[in-house]
Amino acid sequence: MSLQARLDAFKADFRAGKPPYNAPPDIHPVMERATDELIASGQAGRALKAGDRAPAFTLRGPDGEAVSSADLLAKGPLVVTFYRGVWCPYCNMELQALQEALPAIAAEGASLVAISPQNPVNSRKSVRQNQLGFPILSDEHNAVAHAFGLRFALPGYLVELYKKLGNDLPTVNGDPSWTLPMPARYVIGQDGVILYSEVNPDYTHRPEPSDLLPVLRQARATA
Repeated sequence: MSLQARLDAFKADFRAGKPPYNAPPDIHPVMERATDELIASGQAGRALKAGDRAPAFTLRGPDGEAVSSADLLAKGPLVVTFYRGVWCPYCNMELQALQEALPAIAAEGASLVAISPQNPVNSRKSVRQNQLGFPILSDEHNAVAHAFGLRFALPGYLVELYKKLGNDLPTVNGDPSWTLPMPARYVIGQDGVILYSEVNPDYTHRPEPSDLLPVLRQARATA
């Protein structure tokens, strides 16, 4: 089953309020309103895309270690996925799918990291729960997400809904701003130029991990 098919099945069960989700039906219009507004803002179209130069970054890994994009790019191409947090089931399903694809990504000489605003404690939890063989890096204040054009502020009505649902982002992230990155995936070439980008303001839609492989093969062939 494709990643998107799994996400669609989860979304259908969540909207139907099936156990174990038992989501109250009145939350769905609120979430959909926020997604529609983010789409209408056009921000996704202004984010960095293929052909742009990727910002360099150094972020903390789950164990507090410094992870540098320059060091990773010295070894080969870099796959970067922006991850909202351990509380987001769609994001966790995407990470699991990327983990399944990790051997194929590594076979093309590429590294894979996820970037999240959450603190290292929650990154360790994400790595453990999803059984990941790649790190989740902590992006304080969504600074790297902002450099890629992905950071957005949650509207007030969505903040209130998140609070009711127990999604306390200031605690999870160690940041009071109530900002998140739009889900996005990039392949960065060793020269720092973005070779592939997929940005979607609808967090329920994610590209297939297999979409990366032709790009990585081409990067390897031209290295």
